[in-house]
Amino acid sequence: MTCYIFVTGGVVSSLGKGLASASLAAILEARGLNVTLMKLDPYINVDPGTMSPFQHGEVFVTEDGAETDLDLGYYERFVRTKMTKQNNFTSGRIYADVIKKERRGDYLGATVQVIPHITNEIKSRVLAAGEDSDIAMVEIGGTVGDIESQPFLEAIRQLRVELGRQRTLYVHLTLVPYISTAGEIKTKPTQHSVKELRSVGIQPDILLCRCQHAIDTSDCEKIALFTNVEKQAVVPIIDAKSIYEVIFQLHDYQIDELVCQHFNLKTAPAELSEWQHVLDAHLHPQHEVTIAMVGKYFATPDAYKSLNQALTHAGIHTRAKVNIKCIDSELLEQQGCDEILRDCHAILVPGGFGQRGVEGKILAAQYARQHGLPYFGICLGLQVAVIAFARFHANMADANSSEFSNDTRHPVIALVTEWQNKAGEIEKRDQHSDMGGTLRLGGQLCHLQQDTLARKLYQRDQIIERHRHRYEVNSDFVPPLETAGLLVSGVSQDKQLVEMIELPDHPWYVACQFHPEFTSTPREGHPLFIGFIKAALAYQDKQEK
Repeated sequence: MTCYIFVTGGVVSSLGKGLASASLAAILEARGLNVTLMKLDPYINVDPGTMSPFQHGEVFVTEDGAETDLDLGYYERFVRTKMTKQNNFTSGRIYADVIKKERRGDYLGATVQVIPHITNEIKSRVLAAGEDSDIAMVEIGGTVGDIESQPFLEAIRQLRVELGRQRTLYVHLTLVPYISTAGEIKTKPTQHSVKELRSVGIQPDILLCRCQHAIDTSDCEKIALFTNVEKQAVVPIIDAKSIYEVIFQLHDYQIDELVCQHFNLKTAPAELSEWQHVLDAHLHPQHEVTIAMVGKYFATPDAYKSLNQALTHAGIHTRAKVNIKCIDSELLEQQGCDEILRDCHAILVPGGFGQRGVEGKILAAQYARQHGLPYFGICLGLQVAVIAFARFHANMADANSSEFSNDTRHPVIALVTEWQNKAGEIEKRDQHSDMGGTLRLGGQLCHLQQDTLARKLYQRDQIIERHRHRYEVNSDFVPPLETAGLLVSGVSQDKQLVEMIELPDHPWYVACQFHPEFTSTPREGHPLFIGFIKAALAYQDKQEK
């Protein structure tokens, strides 16, 4: 029967509940257990798909097409279990479903309330998502004490009563701040956080104490005494040079053993050699390379979370330290490319929405083409590469996307309905229609063409990668673009849509309509990112000779 670990956070947000949950899950998986993870978000949005990257950071896309919290990216990178739409839900989704049931008459005229109707909906989803696993880790978003989190906390309190202590375990991640002027750490915030948690009926079984400096034994004993947690279950997590060190910190304090003892699970010791290799490669690179990432959401560190991690994974597999130079695409529009991109060894243009900064991305794509600089375009990065090629190499000077220009004579990027409309009229999406759930989402099959760089990198004829976009390469313009030298190296399952392009006369110029960063992991990497970093290293070596 599935055992459930509930992870909560206290004192402040952004302590790393997602990383801590994923790291513990990785250790338990290394002991031979089947582990899944869930993220319960307290905000009212139905999903994060329509939320601004500046507020929420990245939207992670699962293979079954769910737009989810970025913590699910950590989960998939640390365990081999694939996340689905069951693994993430919000208060908004819960309330929407409960209201739908009420309107349908499912509650037979009862007064619909937070308890029991909202909490029952939460519990049923948690149990459904975990039913096929040995361990289900459930991370509660937000911070204990937030009004938004109360229904989730009440639901997991009830699950302890219903499932019993032998199948439930509470882990609380808290901050133990270091006061530099006093030269000491303070345990009082942790005491108050646990007191707040206990006030809603939850007594933590394990405390993860985040701190900048080592926490000595006497402080751990003090925390244990005042929080009613066993001393061996007070686990310090010290700031690390690599996120992969957290796995070994938790293992050194035998937290996995505590979990297995609590659930009375008999397993083999954790086999962490793969993770040791990852950590060694991450901490001891043999090369160093600089990648220009030309985007527009850099005000929020988490906006390109999976992308940054995928580049790091590629660095691990090429023994390279990857320095990411974040370049606002609007800056290229104002100052040009020469000075800003001169010291970079490759250019990556990620996905994005909206017209702002697009011309700067087009300039970056063209600069890479002109200077033989390795180029990797993802989603919008493919679209701007096609626009640049059409403008400068296929005699379509006004080429653009219909997303950005209504009057271009060469909409090389467009909605599928625009070129399939038999009346020849441009069909535009109503600006007041729903934005959520209207994208091409999730894992979809792509055919790779023989004798292409894409086929060489993947070593397969067919791949499945994850999408998140509305606009496509306009099929009406593919023939003239191919005549001008553009190579379509990947097409959709029905072979009607362009999925990948490359330039045969360029050292390394590859772009894809999908998001390969979502399937990159530290243990395996991803062929496109590994190939990209190898190309950047080759370019660097050539420049230095």
